[in-house]
Amino acid sequence: MLSIDLEGKNAFVAGVADDRGYGWAICRALAAAGARVHVGTWPPTMGIFTKMLQRGKLDRSLPGGGEWEIASIYPLDAVFDTDGDVPQEVREDKRYRELSGYSIQGVADQLGEDLDGPLDILVHSLANGPEVQKALVDTSRAGYLAALSASAYSMVSMVQRFGPLMSRGGAVVSLSYLAAERVIPGYGGGMSSAKAALESDTRTLAFEAGRRWEIRVNTISAGPLPSRAAKAIGTIERMVDYYAENAALPSSNTADDVGNAAAFLCSPLAAAITGETLHVDMGYHAMGMQADTSLLTGE
Repeated sequence: MLSIDLEGKNAFVAGVADDRGYGWAICRALAAAGARVHVGTWPPTMGIFTKMLQRGKLDRSLPGGGEWEIASIYPLDAVFDTDGDVPQEVREDKRYRELSGYSIQGVADQLGEDLDGPLDILVHSLANGPEVQKALVDTSRAGYLAALSASAYSMVSMVQRFGPLMSRGGAVVSLSYLAAERVIPGYGGGMSSAKAALESDTRTLAFEAGRRWEIRVNTISAGPLPSRAAKAIGTIERMVDYYAENAALPSSNTADDVGNAAAFLCSPLAAAITGETLHVDMGYHAMGMQADTSLLTGE
C-alpha cells in the first residue's frame, strides 16, 4: 500500500497558536505520518498556548485514534531576522520580557542545537497585516510594508536561516491565498500583495534553495478558514459561505484537507514537485463566474 511515511523526520512549523488554524492541522498530519513536530509560536500568545496545551484544552487527536505530541515549542517573532534587530521597547514589553532568542536566527540557532539530526521539513504558516480591513487604496506605507514583512519576507528569511540545517531532499511549505491571483474584496492592507510576493518568492527560492541545499519549496493556496487569526479580516464567514456555494465541488475545504496536502508535499511522494502553488480550495480557483447549475449541459 502506498502511504505517506515521515517516520524519523524532524519538522518545524512556524505560526501555531491554537488548534483551529491551518498550522495546527499541518502539525497533526505530519505527526500522523510519523514526523517529530517542533513549533514556533508568537511570543504574545505563547503563555496562553502552552497553558492550554498543559491543561489538555487543545485537540491532539490523530486519525484512527491516539494523540500526537509537540516535541518542543519556541517563541518566534518572524518580523525580526536576528536578536539584534529587536527594538528596546519590544524587549521591555511584558509579553517579551521573560523570553529570548525569538528572532528567526535565534530560533534557527536553538533548533540546530536541540535537534538530533537535520531538519527535514520547514512550514511557514505566518501572516499578518495590521491594516487588512482597509482597502488597498487606503493602506498606509507602514501598513503595506508591515504586511509584506510578516507575511512574505519572513519566508525568505526562514529559508535563508533554516536552509543550512536541512537535509538534502528536505521540503519547505508555506500558505498562500487566492488573493495573490484574483481580486478578493475585503482582503486589504497589502495582504494581497504579500501573498503575490510569497508565490513569486516560492518559485525563485525553489531554484536558489534547490541548487544550494537540494531542498524543495512549495506553497499551498488554501481556501478561507474561520480560524481565530482569520477573524481579523472581518468578513471571513461570508468568504467561506461564498466558496461553498461557488466552488467546483459544492463545499468548503477543511483545515485537515490542507494539512494532508502539506504532508504530501513534504513527503518522498512529492520528490519531483517544487516551485509549485497547489490550490486546496475545492476547485474554487478554477471558476470564472458564480456557479449556476442550470447552465450545465444536460440539466
